[in-house]
Amino acid sequence: MTLALDPRPLVRSREEMPMLLYEALARSRQREAEEAARRYRLARSLVAGRRWAWLAAFASRRAARARRAAGAMPLERAVLPASGGGVR
Repeated sequence: MTLALDPRPLVRSREEMPMLLYEALARSRQREAEEAARRYRLARSLVAGRRWAWLAAFASRRAARARRAAGAMPLERAVLPASGGGVR
């Protein structure tokens, strides 16, 4: 009968222990950096949405002002369904 040798010894030397701590710290820092990047992307997305909403309102006001100056009839605002179906 032969004994199978475990390729991973249970006892580790003291030199290997600090490396494991550094690896855990590096993983923790990487997770924190990924979470910070995720929050940054979300914030940028929200800011971009506000900017586009402001630009759309500005363009609408400017177009209404141009229609009034030209003596054209004002356009009625389209009422969109509450389900968010979009423009038809």
